[in-house]
Amino acid sequence: MRVFPLAKQADLVYFDGEAKTVLNSPTATGMGFWSINPYIGCAFACAYCYAPYAHRYVVERTLAAQPNEDVREPFTELPPQTAFSRRIIVKRNAAEVLRQELAHGRAKRAALERGEELVIGTATDPYQPAERRFRVTRSLLEELTSVRSLSLCIVTKSPLIARDVDVLAHIAGHASVTVHLSLITVDRALARRIEPRAPTPESRLRALRRLSDAGIEVGINIMPVLPGITDSPLGIEALVRAVADAGAKYVHTCALRLQAAARERYLPILAAEFPELRDKYAKAYGKGSSVGDNYQKGLKQFVRQACERVGIHYGSREDDTRRAEEPRKAAQQLELDLTAR
Repeated sequence: MRVFPLAKQADLVYFDGEAKTVLNSPTATGMGFWSINPYIGCAFACAYCYAPYAHRYVVERTLAAQPNEDVREPFTELPPQTAFSRRIIVKRNAAEVLRQELAHGRAKRAALERGEELVIGTATDPYQPAERRFRVTRSLLEELTSVRSLSLCIVTKSPLIARDVDVLAHIAGHASVTVHLSLITVDRALARRIEPRAPTPESRLRALRRLSDAGIEVGINIMPVLPGITDSPLGIEALVRAVADAGAKYVHTCALRLQAAARERYLPILAAEFPELRDKYAKAYGKGSSVGDNYQKGLKQFVRQACERVGIHYGSREDDTRRAEEPRKAAQQLELDLTAR
C-alpha cells in the first residue's frame, strides 16, 4: 500500500491509503466470515485495544517501501501505541475497489449472495471521527445495497452509525443487517478513564434507540469486561437494563484478553488509573492471556441472568463465538487487508 499525507484535524493526521483490495475472505483471515476495514488505526484510543500491533506492522511495511519524509516523520515522531490513534490511514478508494470486487459474475459477489456473512469493523472502528469527514464506510454500504441475500454485521462504538440509518434500512429491505454496538459501562466518568476518546455512553444509547426505531437489529457487545473495573453487579445490571430499554435485541459478553499487543497498551494505563489492581492483574493474567475459567463462567452466568430479568436475549441468533474478535486473527486480517501484496 502507498500512503500520502491527506489532512490534519486537531492532533490527528490523516493519510490517503491506496487500497488494492478491501473484501477479505474467510480463507485469507481464518475468521469464519468475510470482512472489511475502511481505516487503519482508530482515534478512539481505548485502553484495552489490541490492534496497535497490526497498525505498527502496516506502517513499518509502508515506510520501508516508501521512504518519503512527508510520510515517515508524522509516523515516527510518536510512539507506536500513540501513532495508532493519532495517525489514521483512510482507504478513500475503498468503494471503487469494492465495486470491482463485487462485479456480477465475480466469486466474491456470489459468496455474499449465498448469504455468507460480511462483518465491517473487525480491526478498526468504521465510524471513528474520520468517517464524519471522509464517509468511506457509507460509500461501502452504498455499494453493498445491490447485493441480494447479504448477511451484514457492523461492529462499532460510535453513534455516527445512526447517520446512515437510511442506507442500512435500504439494505435491510432485502437482506439481513445487524449492528453490534460496543458498550462496556453506562458510567460516564469511568468510561472516560478507559475509553478517553470514545463517544459517551449516553450518545451510544441514543444511537441504539434511533437504529431500533428504524427497524435495524442491534445487539450490544459488552466487550471486554474489565475485571475489577467494569464487572460490578450493579454496573452490569444498569448497563443491561439501559440497553434493553433503548431497544437492543441481545447482549454478548466476554472478559478482557491480554495477548501481547493488548498487554503492552493496557497494563501501563491500569497502573496509572487503577494502581490498586496491578498486583491482582499480575496474578489473574500471569499464566496466559485469559482470566480464569471460573471468572469467565461466573461472568456469563450473571449477565445471562441479568438479561433474563429485563427480558432481553443473551447471545444472538447465531453462535456468538463466530463473532468474537480474537486478537491474533484480527491482527492477521488487518495485515492482509491493508498492506500491499
